[in-house]
Amino acid sequence: MAVITAVDVALFILGFCIFKSFFAPSKRANLPPGPKPLPLIGNLLHLPKAYDWLHWAKHKALYGPISSVSVFGQTMILINDAQIAYDLFEKRSSTYSDRPSLVFAGEMCGWADGLALLHYGPRFRAHRKNISHVIGTKNAVAQFYPLVEVETRRFLSRVLAQPDMLHSYIRKLAGAIILKISHGYTIDPTGNDPLVDLADDALLQFSLAATPGAWLVDLAPILRYIPDWMPGAGFKRTAKKWSQTAKDLVEKPHAFVRRQMANGKAIPSYSSTLLEMNPDAEGEFTIKWSASALYGGGADTTVSALYGFYLATVLNPEVQKRGQAELDAVVGPDRLPSCQDRSSLPYIEAIVKEVLRWNPVGPMGLPHVNSEDDEYKGYDIPKGSILMANIWQFTHDPVTYHQPFKFKPERFLSAQPERDPHTVSFGFGRRICPGKELADSSLFLGIAMSLAAFNITKARDERGVEIVPECEFTTGIISHPKPFRCTIAPRSDKAAALVRSVDEEYPALENDAAVLKEL
Repeated sequence: MAVITAVDVALFILGFCIFKSFFAPSKRANLPPGPKPLPLIGNLLHLPKAYDWLHWAKHKALYGPISSVSVFGQTMILINDAQIAYDLFEKRSSTYSDRPSLVFAGEMCGWADGLALLHYGPRFRAHRKNISHVIGTKNAVAQFYPLVEVETRRFLSRVLAQPDMLHSYIRKLAGAIILKISHGYTIDPTGNDPLVDLADDALLQFSLAATPGAWLVDLAPILRYIPDWMPGAGFKRTAKKWSQTAKDLVEKPHAFVRRQMANGKAIPSYSSTLLEMNPDAEGEFTIKWSASALYGGGADTTVSALYGFYLATVLNPEVQKRGQAELDAVVGPDRLPSCQDRSSLPYIEAIVKEVLRWNPVGPMGLPHVNSEDDEYKGYDIPKGSILMANIWQFTHDPVTYHQPFKFKPERFLSAQPERDPHTVSFGFGRRICPGKELADSSLFLGIAMSLAAFNITKARDERGVEIVPECEFTTGIISHPKPFRCTIAPRSDKAAALVRSVDEEYPALENDAAVLKEL
């Protein structure tokens, strides 16, 4: 039996690179401008190590609003102007709605059948159709306002009791809402919940796995076949671990719903409603994968944005004062704001927009792929190109936003308001985030209730000196503010009583964590 050595593998990879560079089908040459490629590897050395939105934003000054790079024969188009993204992803959506075949995230980490990476076609449309009925429109989401309001009040109660657990409780808030909608699952109200923890781990791993250009195997797929023992093969061990997490996120909550239905204990949910229609194998496959997509579309964005709001509030106390003044005038001190108050709270609405603009939760979105050769403003875009829209650049363009790095909600309240970031923050065309309406409603209520109940200020060290948190964010498909310290206190005794009243009005239900652990 022949033994494959490291030299054999290296020579095979080198041959593959030469083939891709010299013998692959030729592309049209008039690509958008970009850095000069090297022989064989192309622009491999020009790919970002982290914070790809900051790296690619530099292309606008160097090469213009649309640029390109090529790695091992794969063309990547970088879009740094919102109008170009609209022109391609919205107006030409029939051509630009596919996804690349990400070897690492899709095939190796098990996300190929997830909505985010699913190729455009019948299965993708089935996913979107199912999700749209549940959370795809404002009217559809309105049926969940009572759930969102109760869970947000519970969030305030937890934070009031343990303000140092802010980030953990934001995760619990998002998980409580979406898991009730998707699977009829009631989270553990006190300790860590196993399904919330599983979902958060899976989404973090997906965010890292799906970052374009982050994994060499996506650009040279032959690398997935190198032996596990070879130096540099650590990505294979990572993929094996992460693929189990992805599988658990899809299978465990689905098995929970099946078990509850069999025992006559299922709470009406997205999954149980569709399963009651007795779907065939393909239908059940779509249900469990689209149910998992609900969490990704409606939860992680809320976690990032609401945590970003608390960071922005600590750094901009004048925004808090103005927001609280509006809430006091419109809502008053005797109750907490609700979703029905939204149209009467223009400054709170402006804060929501500014949170989405200041720290876009998906700064580079997910890449699109064109299904046909195309041409845009004289530039060729070969079929199969990977196109990436730099949403962070769109929301920090000084031509569009005055003082783009300052947190200024009032920019949306002038006689000529600046562009609403809702138009870019959740993606484009047929690939727009399916959970955007639920995420937006959850974010509004989280911001409004937090301002009504709390004073959010800088923490102090042991000497009494204020600690100014850094504006630092994580890398990946979804970007979160890095952990920071702050002080959270009730605005008054009356506000504290209002927050605590949720425990009397809505006693905690028996949670399903024990059932999940038995599966």
